[in-house]
Amino acid sequence: MERQAFRVNGFWVLLAIVVVAAALVVLGLSSGEVTAIVIWAVALVLVGVLATGFTVINPNEAKVIQFFGRYVGSVKDPGFQFVIPLTDRRRVTLRVRNFETTKLKVNDADGSPVEIAAVVVFRVVETAKASFSVDNYEQYVAIQSEAAVRHLATTHPYDSHIEERTSLRDGASIAEELTTELRDRTELAGIEIMEARITHLAYAPEIAQAMLVRQQASQVVAARRQIVEGAVGMVQLALDRLSAEHVVELDEERRAAMVSNLLVVLCGDRAVQPVVNTGSLYA
Repeated sequence: MERQAFRVNGFWVLLAIVVVAAALVVLGLSSGEVTAIVIWAVALVLVGVLATGFTVINPNEAKVIQFFGRYVGSVKDPGFQFVIPLTDRRRVTLRVRNFETTKLKVNDADGSPVEIAAVVVFRVVETAKASFSVDNYEQYVAIQSEAAVRHLATTHPYDSHIEERTSLRDGASIAEELTTELRDRTELAGIEIMEARITHLAYAPEIAQAMLVRQQASQVVAARRQIVEGAVGMVQLALDRLSAEHVVELDEERRAAMVSNLLVVLCGDRAVQPVVNTGSLYA
């Protein structure tokens, strides 16, 4: 688990080292030749060892500190810092990053080949997990993203003809499902998935034309269904108003003829030519 590493403001430590080094130099000058050499050697070694503890932390950046292979903590405070000397420091960026998958060719839930791609927005929140739980967290996110997109495409159809069934074209619900799955997959690596969305979705070229015809036919059928439902309601309204206000009394045969004429007018895809009846209604 991530923890805060020992760190001190680097400028104060640098000032202390300069003061101590100066004091040792003065002490060596006031001592014998042999003693002075020993004191200066000790001062040089001490300064050299302490100098390895200085590090610079940039904004939205962290350093993972290891002391001879042992994890001792992470430093996220930006600036000139002093940490435990003789340690290995690994840089980990905390900036928000994005990754776009390649266009993947996958069979959807209905078995139709589709091309799909997604963009994933993520950032590192646990530097220890990102450094030690996986070999390369960037590569891990890339591979898991492609795996999640493939799984999503195989469990949903490109286009659903059932109202309760979610399709890949349902942007908001699909994005939420993809984000949730990626969060579960990348939690091990200390990664926070902020957002994941489909950026490319299309049928594979070999079936694109056939599916386009199918979609057009489905849209035509849906439009005709809506037109018919509206026309039936208008005809019912007309008959009820005529009957309620006693405008005209029609027998069943003439009612059927009127319904037929109204449906032809309302459901036709071309303008109709009116015919004026100058004779009897039954002529």
